[in-house]
Amino acid sequence: MTTTDARPAAEKAEPLDGENLIVARTWHPWRWVISIVTLVLVAQFVHGLATNAGWDWATFAQYFTAKSVMAALWLTIQLTFWGTLIGFALGIALAAARLSQNPVLQIISWFYIWAFRSIPLIVQLLFWFNIAYLYQTLSLGIPFGPSFFEFNVNSVISGSTAAIIGLALHQAAYSAEIVRAGIISVDQGQLEAAAALGIPKRREFFKIVLPQAMRGILPNAANEVISLFKGTSIVSVMAIAELFYQVQVIYGRSGRVVPMLMVATVWYVILTSLLSVVQFYVERHYAKGALRNVPPTPIQKLRRQLAGIPLSPRGATR
Repeated sequence: MTTTDARPAAEKAEPLDGENLIVARTWHPWRWVISIVTLVLVAQFVHGLATNAGWDWATFAQYFTAKSVMAALWLTIQLTFWGTLIGFALGIALAAARLSQNPVLQIISWFYIWAFRSIPLIVQLLFWFNIAYLYQTLSLGIPFGPSFFEFNVNSVISGSTAAIIGLALHQAAYSAEIVRAGIISVDQGQLEAAAALGIPKRREFFKIVLPQAMRGILPNAANEVISLFKGTSIVSVMAIAELFYQVQVIYGRSGRVVPMLMVATVWYVILTSLLSVVQFYVERHYAKGALRNVPPTPIQKLRRQLAGIPLSPRGATR
């Protein structure tokens, strides 16, 4: 007499011991080939930097932290700071005007953005630098009536002030579109839900709209700040002693063009890298709530790779 085992196949199968399983990694030969070729090219480049006398690293070291270069670097940072601050403040106002229900504000903001995005930055800077040709004095008062305050343009708008005005007004046009795009990217259904719950508009904006809009605003805004920082080199046409202009003055006297250009290059790379680090951590902060796990920091990635732990896909849980 025979009997049949009615247990399911899954129950009859012996459990597998996970510790005895060997998972073989996928072999990627071309990945190693590309890595080796890249390392060879990098090694050749570094060797050229170290052995080519034309780089003149002694002159580079002499002027890298020179007093005139540091003063010019500080002016570059100031131009970036004020251009960013005023530009984004005006950009937020322009974005609000574009999104308002007032047709007059919509038209004015649209025209401003269209005009300042159409005119090259260098033209705008030269225009503000020569504004005294059009207006010798500035006055505040009643239109077509008496003026209460009057200023001489040359005494109010210096070269640095003209540079800040030009950079800020140019930046405002791009900032407005970045802010507007971030706001309209928020799901309309959430706004309808907030209205149904009777949440006041002010609280709705700061608690619902703004945190989600920041995720779309921050990457582009950070890129604009970095572009503005590097774009300050354009104000050298106005004979303003920012970093690039000061470097030009020094190599114009000494004839050491390449090492002085490297001085400017290294300072631009250092400060741009610092801005990129700030951008990463700010974006990481606002990623909370949108992702199950926030992106790992570079140090965390390095530790996992050294430990042989595979990185999880972005947003996945472990």
